[in-house]
Amino acid sequence: MLFVGDDWAEDHHDVEVQDEQGRVLKRVRLPEGMAGMSRFHELVGRFVPEDGEPAQVLVCIEVDRGPWVRALRAAGYRVFGVDPKQAARHREILGSSGAKSDKGDAHALADMIRTRRNQLREVAGDSEVAEAVKVVTRAHQTLLWERTRHMLRLRVALRDYFPAALEAYKPLGLTSDAALKLLVKAPTPATAAKLTAVQIAAALKGRRDIPAKAETIKQVLRSEQLGQADLVTAAYASTVRALAAVIATLNTEIKTLEDEVEAHFGRHPDAEVILSQPGIGVVLGARVLAEFGDAPGRYASAKARKNYAGTSPVTRQSGKTRTVHARFVHNDRLVDALHLQASCALLHDVDARAYYDQIRARDVSHNAALRQVGNRLVGILHGCLKNHTLYDRATAWSHRNHDLAA
Repeated sequence: MLFVGDDWAEDHHDVEVQDEQGRVLKRVRLPEGMAGMSRFHELVGRFVPEDGEPAQVLVCIEVDRGPWVRALRAAGYRVFGVDPKQAARHREILGSSGAKSDKGDAHALADMIRTRRNQLREVAGDSEVAEAVKVVTRAHQTLLWERTRHMLRLRVALRDYFPAALEAYKPLGLTSDAALKLLVKAPTPATAAKLTAVQIAAALKGRRDIPAKAETIKQVLRSEQLGQADLVTAAYASTVRALAAVIATLNTEIKTLEDEVEAHFGRHPDAEVILSQPGIGVVLGARVLAEFGDAPGRYASAKARKNYAGTSPVTRQSGKTRTVHARFVHNDRLVDALHLQASCALLHDVDARAYYDQIRARDVSHNAALRQVGNRLVGILHGCLKNHTLYDRATAWSHRNHDLAA
């Protein structure tokens, strides 16, 4: 067998090849792209016997996706994507000097896959549909996060020079089209105070009880408020117009991507199973699918899926001291989706709510209880996906109902 450490950068790869005894057979720097991949195949071909198989080549790299990894897997090599923190810890085992270089990192990765491959997770290939879902859902969520950041910047600016706008537009939401239109039309206290109820109502088109809401907004905008000097106010107004324009554009693109998320997710064979889970809608279901992936055999058990999800606790024990902690090393996007699912499940599933109440009765905090509900829901999802069956309350919560009956 050959063991390859691949330390990647944006435009090149430092590669080291070792044999089963740990002898370094070759060190080389390869360019990114087709030229680098061709040279990688030539390099491996020098040391693999004629009757050898590509699966005898084990590659360790600090990434689990992208064209390079896809090409390695397509060639038949076994690829292990490791966390950079794992690689850093192994590098410390090999030497305590603190020295670091690209060649040294490639050596550490090659040694890591040679000595600890049974402890590493092999990259499992997701289907093309799942990959497409992952691309659009991550882009959609990133735009949502960007909109929140810009909204917070907008809020800070308004608080500093135009607090009446915060009060007036709070019922609408600062990211709503209505609030953005009014801010662009009248970004200063003076211009906003001149808005008529008819002008405000035009921006509220499509909402209920428009005349009353328009009148309320008009009264707030015309109320006395602390402000800034005219020159400073004009400067703030320019920034607010720019932020409002950015948020308006984000609103449009978020809606466009949401349609793409729904379209791609609807093509996946597991979509119906995921949507049957409590607390999950189309967008949230797409996020769960995207972050878990659909490669067969990736999760050997429900516990393995829970560990990857970050919902299962971590136990720390030393001597007579034993403590249980939340798992802080996790996929932020997946944890966010599962947290939302658990929150929604409490509102729509009586068994999830009963389980939450049972945990809370033990004087457990809300977030910790929600995490336990999410952990249970991940286990239920694993069973449904494994057997390709829809969510069934009686089956999913039979253990809890049995315990209560006893």
